[in-house]
Amino acid sequence: MSILQTEIQFVPGVGPKRAEILNKEIGIFTVGDLLRWYPYRYIDRSRIYYIHEIDQSAAYIQLKGKIMAFETFGEGRRRRLVAHFSDGTGFVDLVWFQGIRFIEGKYKLNQEYIVFGKPNLFNGKWNIPHPEIDPFMNETDAPEGLMAMYNTTEKMKNRYLNSKAMQKIIENAFGLIKEPLPETLSNDVVKAAKLISFHEAIENIHFPKSAGLLRDAELRLKFEELFYIQLNIVRYAADRKEKLKGFVFKKVGDYLNSFLQTSTPVPAYKRSKACN
Repeated sequence: MSILQTEIQFVPGVGPKRAEILNKEIGIFTVGDLLRWYPYRYIDRSRIYYIHEIDQSAAYIQLKGKIMAFETFGEGRRRRLVAHFSDGTGFVDLVWFQGIRFIEGKYKLNQEYIVFGKPNLFNGKWNIPHPEIDPFMNETDAPEGLMAMYNTTEKMKNRYLNSKAMQKIIENAFGLIKEPLPETLSNDVVKAAKLISFHEAIENIHFPKSAGLLRDAELRLKFEELFYIQLNIVRYAADRKEKLKGFVFKKVGDYLNSFLQTSTPVPAYKRSKACN
């Protein structure tokens, strides 16, 4: 059995319960389905910003600093956890509305972290809701390059299957692949269109090594999709031509040839006048 046909529940980090959610929410049943779940956008994580540089033009930012203090506000469902984060140039609040107990025990004060998320301005202060946080030990720990972002549903997010979790699951799926993925186009087509291989395209659409390889991956996968659409159109036309022969007359009528010889086309302007 091909690795692409492996059931999604056997990918590390999935299991039966998560597999059921992926089945119902986005129609992913196999590793092949998972690898075809393409990102909808990419974010450049090659730069670390300073807090004082944050402005409303930044869709996402990456910061390096320390959590100086934790505070909780509200009660019950309105309870939220706020971490005051600083890099020495200013402060930003990291805010959680869910999973508060887990967060309180996971992150430590005065330890350096890499924080990534979408900044929001509220009551004159910057905050980042539900940020991604990773420990920072040295410069090699800082994420680099383009990071894929995946569409997820509310039910998936409630089960902690957000974009980052999907990226990790896809990374785990690649770990199961021991040899190049089988080609989906003939060698002649790949060579004539100057395309990269299917394996390279799938790898770089999820984990682009560079902007150039990402463009090559997008070109390859778009070409393949349009190629098979055109093949289906050609097949449909051929089937239709084979099945629908039209009405075949056994003989030509006695007056057809004389009608064709004597009849002359009526100019368009005369036809329009006749209609009026």
